[in-house]
Amino acid sequence: MQVDPYIYFDGRCDEAIAFYRDALGAEVSMLVRFKNAPDPSMIRPGTEEKVMHANLRIGDATVLVSDGRCAGQPNFQGFSLAITAANEAEADRVFTALSEGGSVTMPMAKTFFSPRFGMLTDRFGVGWIVLVSP
Repeated sequence: MQVDPYIYFDGRCDEAIAFYRDALGAEVSMLVRFKNAPDPSMIRPGTEEKVMHANLRIGDATVLVSDGRCAGQPNFQGFSLAITAANEAEADRVFTALSEGGSVTMPMAKTFFSPRFGMLTDRFGVGWIVLVSP
C-alpha cells in the first residue's frame, strides 16, 4: 500500500509545478489538461488549459496535483509536507527555495531531534517541514 498526497491548487497548478521544479527538482511524469478529459461535462468554460491531473516525482515520493475547481482560492489546512534532506546544506537550500514568496513559521535551527529543522508556508499556502535525520 502507498499513500500519496493530492494537492489542489485551485487554478495555480502550472505555476506551482514550475515553482516545485525549480525549488525541489520535481519531475512531471504525467500531466493531463481538462481539455483532454474523456467526459466533456468535466470541462467548465475557461478551464480547458488548466491541469486536471499531474504526477510529480520529488525525490523518491510522488505528489499528485490538480487545478481542481479553478476557483482561485486554494485553502490548505491541517497538514504539512515533510522533506527529509540528506544533509544540512541541502536542508538549508530547500528551505530557502520553498520559502521564497512564502512565510517562515520556524526558521531553520538545531533541535533536540534534528541538526536542522524548520517550518514554512510556501507562496501557494502549502505547509512544509524541512529537516535532517539525526
